[in-house]
Amino acid sequence: LGEQHVLFKILTCLMFHIFKLIGSGAAAQVVTSRGTHGDYLTIQLGSALGAVFGIFVARGVSGAHLNPVYSLSLCVLGRHPWKKLPLYSLSHLVGAFLGAATVYLQYYDAIQTFSGGELLVAGPNATAGIFCSYPADHLSFWGGLVDQVVATALFLLCCVALEDQRNGPLPDGLHPVLVGALILTMGVSMGSNCGFPLNPARDLGPRLFTFVAGWGEEVFKAGGGWWWVPIVAPFVGGLLGTLTYELLIEAHHQTTPQSPQQEQEAVELEEVVVDSGNNR
Repeated sequence: LGEQHVLFKILTCLMFHIFKLIGSGAAAQVVTSRGTHGDYLTIQLGSALGAVFGIFVARGVSGAHLNPVYSLSLCVLGRHPWKKLPLYSLSHLVGAFLGAATVYLQYYDAIQTFSGGELLVAGPNATAGIFCSYPADHLSFWGGLVDQVVATALFLLCCVALEDQRNGPLPDGLHPVLVGALILTMGVSMGSNCGFPLNPARDLGPRLFTFVAGWGEEVFKAGGGWWWVPIVAPFVGGLLGTLTYELLIEAHHQTTPQSPQQEQEAVELEEVVVDSGNNR
């Protein structure tokens, strides 16, 4: 049991490390090349594909929860034990921190050349945005809160729909691809305000890394103290989206009887996709 517990933490951390490594790597390539090696769309593709391969790597052992907000939503629905929520969240945070550190190591020379050796949060040579989110100049404080609540509500609503077997079972292996497609969809439709963080660990872990790596306390001061918005607002939006789906869609499945085969498929998917580690 102890070895399984350690393996679980390592794989969850590795999953998020892969997610962040590919996503922030795509951003680093675009920023440091000043747009000659990619553009906004390639950054969104990097984030989407990072999620796909991160899930594929770890889903058989850790359940492939890629977002603490998603884990919290499953806890609220009674599909995930509350005692595991802190473990998931910490593993995600560490994985995101290490992912940012790896990208910085890989692109160290490019970042130093691009920035002239000065690590900045704002301005034409800013590089902090490679790793975590900052609000656009036009975005107000309340506008940022609304942006993250709405975006995360939609994101979680769609995630829960993908897990709902009574909404139509998915072939094995398609789920990670559709999650990646969902992230790409969010990026191309809701990314201009603040980069659609949607994920507290994805934002806080790299922000902590940039704080200690040389960008300093400005990573917490920029945007009028923006840093806590992508941590708190996604939880609010995630719960809103989850409860919306539960009340308007999933609750009404109870009136539709399932065949024994459908019930068995739902049980198997719950064990494999939602949290294969629940019964360990």
